[in-house]
Amino acid sequence: MVLKTFSKPGFWSRRLMLGTTVAGAVVFFVVGIIFWGGFNTAMEATNNLEFCIGCHEMESTVYQEYTPSIHYSNRTGVRAGCPDCHVPDPWIHKMVRKIQASKELFHWMLGTYDTKEKFDAHRITMAKSVWQTMKDTDSRECRNCHNLESMNPEFQKPRARKQHLNAFETGQTCIDCHKGIAHHNVRDQLTDEELEALEAPNPDFIREIPQMYKEGLVRVKEKEAALAQAEKAEAEKAKAEIQKKIDVAVAAALADASGQPAVGNGGQAVASSQAPGNIKVDWGKSAARDIELFYPGTASIEWILGRNHGGKRAFSKGDRCIECHEEEIADIGQNIVSGESEKELEPSVIPGKRGSIKVTIDATHDEENLYLRFSWPDAEHTPAPFVDGGKMDPENAMKLAFMLSTDDVEYADRAGCWGTCHADANTMPFAPESKVLLGSELASRLNFDVGVSKYLKETRTKLELKGRRGKALGGWDKLKSQADIDAAQNANQFMDIVRYKSGSKQVEDGQILAERKMHGGQGSEVEASLNNGTWSVVVKRKLVSDKPGDVNIEPGKLYNFGFAIHDDYTSARFHHVSFGYKLGLDNGDAEINAVKQ
Repeated sequence: MVLKTFSKPGFWSRRLMLGTTVAGAVVFFVVGIIFWGGFNTAMEATNNLEFCIGCHEMESTVYQEYTPSIHYSNRTGVRAGCPDCHVPDPWIHKMVRKIQASKELFHWMLGTYDTKEKFDAHRITMAKSVWQTMKDTDSRECRNCHNLESMNPEFQKPRARKQHLNAFETGQTCIDCHKGIAHHNVRDQLTDEELEALEAPNPDFIREIPQMYKEGLVRVKEKEAALAQAEKAEAEKAKAEIQKKIDVAVAAALADASGQPAVGNGGQAVASSQAPGNIKVDWGKSAARDIELFYPGTASIEWILGRNHGGKRAFSKGDRCIECHEEEIADIGQNIVSGESEKELEPSVIPGKRGSIKVTIDATHDEENLYLRFSWPDAEHTPAPFVDGGKMDPENAMKLAFMLSTDDVEYADRAGCWGTCHADANTMPFAPESKVLLGSELASRLNFDVGVSKYLKETRTKLELKGRRGKALGGWDKLKSQADIDAAQNANQFMDIVRYKSGSKQVEDGQILAERKMHGGQGSEVEASLNNGTWSVVVKRKLVSDKPGDVNIEPGKLYNFGFAIHDDYTSARFHHVSFGYKLGLDNGDAEINAVKQ
């Protein structure tokens, strides 16, 4: 028998897992590092901005759109390149995305997008794919930089603050609102069904509001309260200046009447807190509020409720217009009136037209009457280029109108009188031709002498908001029966309107329901003057009326209030308007608080 001797294997020959030798494991390890290093290097080489725009399809289209955007250049110098938005960070998702990119290489070889025309033809398809991916992942790539939980509401405008708070509570995600922020926006090419599905809240995305965010909201409210107090003081100062001008005018009028200047014990012109004329009010006892009016262009209630209004969801939910927009009123007006940022809302630009007007409202009351004084600076005439002579209403340099309603009118609680403005009204985008109106069976029920006037949704069976298959927006031709309209009248579903015309000095008092009727109310007294470049319009209105279409104003209640000024000889939609505010008597919750004399 031959005995075998055992010899211990060398280190490199020792067996490890699965029978692999140490030498083999080292070789595999080194090869793996080399392979992984090469793979990762190749991965990174295809994961940067330069690679993404290496073909002219990308360089000549989306790259040119991207470079002017805030993601390319901004005040902080932080740039988000193509991979930051379009390639996931998690390794598995990144691999999946890279594999999916092979389809794009296939289309590149086929020349599917090799001209701008071809690219634009396929743009909506590509955009929908990206949007849907972002929707499915809760905007994962956006949140690499923009984390909702890290946002500080103190540094956000009210509109953004409200929208982000809504995102927490309802399950909205970034891409619901922020499409087209780096490339040409083709959102308008989506059907209404596609848009509704894509932007619908997802309950899975609902988040608890972070404590940091809640604390920020508290600090914001404190700052806004302090600012409101400062603005109130400024308004009181402005009110004193206006009163000073009125006092001068009163003294001059008294001097003209007597031939001698009216003087007090100190030899100065007599100062009076009462306005000249028949309306005797001590405005020193009134409360003042500054409200900025803006130029709305063709923005109608259909536009507010439609797909082009970013605040549609918040508005439909019950948020008031001023909650989002009060701090940016002047910017909104300028964007619209210039036709630069909001071309869709002003197709007929009036060069030089001011975008906003700051109006001071003084409000007071006695046992029987409400007194309102509107004061604002006049402006130089800006001729309308589409009207002979440049004046739409040559007889009236100024018209002022205000509306009152209860919460029984839909949308009035958040938009004031905006619910009366429709896309098919006279001078609006979907206004029907005169022959269509006069040939309609409704011509016997509505006055179409100057086209479609203001009306309320309560008197229509439907408002067309989406314009599908070429339908006109609005609802002028969907009038309810007279019985339904009478029921709406009895249910306080009307807008009380008072209007003053400076040229004819006519005071109109009516209502808006199925149409605008400027007569039939109890009537109001108005005294107006233009002194030293400042308009002052004083309105005296009884608190209680027995006329249909008049809103009775009672203590302890709040009423929806909105007003408009046609300055510069304008008419129809070419005016400045307010958002909706709350009016009350001796009510600290009212934004226009009429305090008792």
